[in-house]
Amino acid sequence: MAEMKKYGADLVVDSLNNHGVDLVFGIPGAKIDRLFETLEHPAEGAVSPKLVVTRHEQNAAFMAQGFARITGKTGVVIATSGPGVGNLASGLMTASAENDPVLAIGGQVPRKDLYRLTHQSTPSAALFEPITNYSVEIQDPNNISEILSNAIAQANGPKPGAAFVSLPQDVDDAIVEANALPRVEPARMGSASLTDITWLAEQVKQAEMPVILVGARGSDDATTEALHQLLTQTTLPVVETYQGAGVISRDLEEKTFFGRIGFFRNQVGDQLLAQSDLVITVGYDAIEYEPRNWNKNADLRIVALDTAAVQIDNNFTPERQLIGTLADTLAFLKEKVAGYELPVASQNKLAELKAALRAADEPKYTPADAGLNHPLNVIKSLQNHMTDDMTLTSDIGSHYLWLGRHFKSYVPRHFLISNGMQTLGVGLPWAMVAAMVRPNAKAVSVSGDGGFFFSGVELATAVQMKLNTVHIVWQDNHHYDMVKFQEEMKYDGKSAGVKIADIDIVKFAEAAGAKGLRVDTPDQLDAVLDEAFATEGPVVVEVPVDYSHNFELMSQLIESEI
Repeated sequence: MAEMKKYGADLVVDSLNNHGVDLVFGIPGAKIDRLFETLEHPAEGAVSPKLVVTRHEQNAAFMAQGFARITGKTGVVIATSGPGVGNLASGLMTASAENDPVLAIGGQVPRKDLYRLTHQSTPSAALFEPITNYSVEIQDPNNISEILSNAIAQANGPKPGAAFVSLPQDVDDAIVEANALPRVEPARMGSASLTDITWLAEQVKQAEMPVILVGARGSDDATTEALHQLLTQTTLPVVETYQGAGVISRDLEEKTFFGRIGFFRNQVGDQLLAQSDLVITVGYDAIEYEPRNWNKNADLRIVALDTAAVQIDNNFTPERQLIGTLADTLAFLKEKVAGYELPVASQNKLAELKAALRAADEPKYTPADAGLNHPLNVIKSLQNHMTDDMTLTSDIGSHYLWLGRHFKSYVPRHFLISNGMQTLGVGLPWAMVAAMVRPNAKAVSVSGDGGFFFSGVELATAVQMKLNTVHIVWQDNHHYDMVKFQEEMKYDGKSAGVKIADIDIVKFAEAAGAKGLRVDTPDQLDAVLDEAFATEGPVVVEVPVDYSHNFELMSQLIESEI
């Protein structure tokens, strides 16, 4: 019996298998169809990752990013040449900015056509080089596995992000002799310098108000567990960035959680940082919330704990950088700060800030229209319907500011926000992935009516896959409201380019095969969400919301820049 031929596509799939990839998102095309054939129809006795076919490559990239953030594994997206690859840009840019390891494989014209004006010929590796950790084109079919191995390694480096590999059609179709490389265990950094950890412990013991600021790279499971052990022993106040949401558990909330910071510098967390005499950043990335906001006067004393050297700027000049595996660094720090207690005066100040944090969660005005829902009431109802094992994903819009400040999450990476790139359209795709990888818990997403229609076509995919998702659309009379209210603050009440077409959201949901619900009056909110959460399969809930007091989000700024 003749030996079966092995093609480039087989080597790609074998390499993905060896790296533990079990889910792949994408859309096929002629330049990469052999890879899709191999994924969906593996040879007898062979295995391949599950293929999820989406309705748009951008959404496939969002799903790969969401998968990476939720699981800690590498998210994989595959697209065909030309516009298929081009549609990946927003997703890969977002993944790199927000520390999510994603591998993108893009189809390409045959190598002989790379420099011709040929249908769909695109210098894709050059296109993605500025917005990824690694971007290359495969030229030798027998090098497929080594390039994919390096791409995955770069995507999962000290500062995770996207990697892109261009796969020419003739490389995908080529007969190969090489075998897929085994996964190489990544190098482990270990803790930061023990000398520096000892020094930091002494600074904590001498401080009046040390504060921990946790960012995106500090929200993985191991780092969160180490942080919990530190805080259980030694009570220190913690402020989260939006992407650090959930690092403080329920049992630690009362004594250690002092809110989140992001976008506008007027939150309780901002006030606490301004009063700190020692800010310890843990996995904080400046793109999450610029240092010029929380360290406006560039006078805070900062020590940075991270996995990679930080970017120095005028408002972020740490006294020392403790670079290493964050969980290990925190474990050593825990032992060396044992016995420290916050001074009584600092405890009293924290009690005042905790009271202010609680008060901020309560509505303080009457909606402009009796039929509209106050954002804080929507969040309160949502909070009452969700359990800690559920996932909430937020799209971008005015709702994201309300959620980022007020929605309580007690498990890391169960409340997902795009706070680095603020990318519109991520909410629904991320929730769909959460429903795939956390099938025993409802996945909930929130968007505005603008963001919903960026990716709403994937609702049909959610129906096809029978995913248990609840998507809540904050309807504001059909505007890009986050842009609208900021323009009105800047330009004497005027706005431009913010009105969008009126589409019936309930009918749209029903047309895709999902259940569509609408909250007609505020007194119906809880009952409608009861029905939504009790429904199997995708549900879309339209909630008319009152944004008339959004200016309060920007009020009382602590000399912030807009």
